[in-house]
Amino acid sequence: MAGNFVDIVKIYIQSGKGGDGSVSFHREKFVAAGGPDGGDGGRGGSVVFVADDNLSTLLDFRYKRKYQAQDGEKGGAGRCTGKNAPDLVIRVPRGTLVKDAETGRIMADISGDEPVVLARGGKGGWGNVHFASPTRQIPKFAKPGLPGEGRWVWLELKLIADVGLIGFPNVGKSTLISVLSAAKPKIANYHFTTLTPVLGVVKVGPEQSFVAADIPGLIEGASEGVGLGHDFLRHVERCRLLLHLVDVSGSEGRDPIEDFETINRELEKFSPELAARPQILLANKCDAATPEQIEAVRAFAQEKGYLFRAISAATRQGLEELPGLIWNQLQQLPPVPQFQPEFLPPEPQAGEGRAFTITHPEPHVFEVEAPWLERILAGSDVEDYESLQYFQRQLGESGILDELVRQGVEEEDTIRIGEYEFDYIF
Repeated sequence: MAGNFVDIVKIYIQSGKGGDGSVSFHREKFVAAGGPDGGDGGRGGSVVFVADDNLSTLLDFRYKRKYQAQDGEKGGAGRCTGKNAPDLVIRVPRGTLVKDAETGRIMADISGDEPVVLARGGKGGWGNVHFASPTRQIPKFAKPGLPGEGRWVWLELKLIADVGLIGFPNVGKSTLISVLSAAKPKIANYHFTTLTPVLGVVKVGPEQSFVAADIPGLIEGASEGVGLGHDFLRHVERCRLLLHLVDVSGSEGRDPIEDFETINRELEKFSPELAARPQILLANKCDAATPEQIEAVRAFAQEKGYLFRAISAATRQGLEELPGLIWNQLQQLPPVPQFQPEFLPPEPQAGEGRAFTITHPEPHVFEVEAPWLERILAGSDVEDYESLQYFQRQLGESGILDELVRQGVEEEDTIRIGEYEFDYIF
């Protein structure tokens, strides 16, 4: 994208890990058998997206691509729970879509005022106080905190506007939006002077207004990436009404009717839904056109069922009633389209479920892949009998021992679980 306007970037978001549970025992003078009192870990910080009307581009994300929330605090003695980590708030321009980089599915449309959580922080682990029982009075293990969620996402800015100005370069879109609103785009008599979409607020009455966007760079082949059109077509998708400008004078040596049909073919190729949006055909530069040229375009619009107005953005001819006409048309149309997030089956949180796989890489060696089990093992004291008893019970209840037997494990075979190795004993 040219200049400082950036409307699509790829970033990595990572929520915080939950704090580990604590292994602690009550120690107090004259108090016998105080027992375990390890507290739970705090929740990791989530990654939250918020719409910010002070932002109009994704430029800042070009220089920083990784966003990571803080981890939760570890539990303390005396059953003290660790502090929850603060959420990481990412501010983006209103109208930003967040898409999963792997699947391309829309995860969120940051257009409203409510914060959107896109990566939840991991839950804190349990302290050893939770593992005390009449038969296990001195548990020397705790539960580690769950890891946070991490993923690559695309941020794609789709400008929020009621009305989109479309048409070939140099037909007068920038001049028109500068006359109708307070927007001040760069204007000159050569192609592609507008390199970024321009938004302008058009006042109709004391309390009536609408937002118009100059969508630059549409030419034949834009839907396949020719010229600048492919970069900006996405912005037209939110517009409820399209103002289609043509140069009725033919000053560029082109046929205005052919231009109109060419742009509509590009819209159809990009999005059939977009091509079906209502359009007003504006025959611009009528001050330099002959009556026959204007009537030819008028007859074409009537035949196709389009509203038609002959205007001159440069001399302001025909512009006095145009905002009111647009406003009346908008009152008959639904609100600015919102993009609904596409359903994604919730990913299992780490530690939830007991999935595992067992491989047999070499004789008398079995490898167990089960991340949830590795976390239990990491929080256990392998030198403590009760800790190992608890760990063995997890093996049995999850079905891992039964699967090892089914695969032909024998006495003193080696069992690998992550970085740990055990001898199998009946």
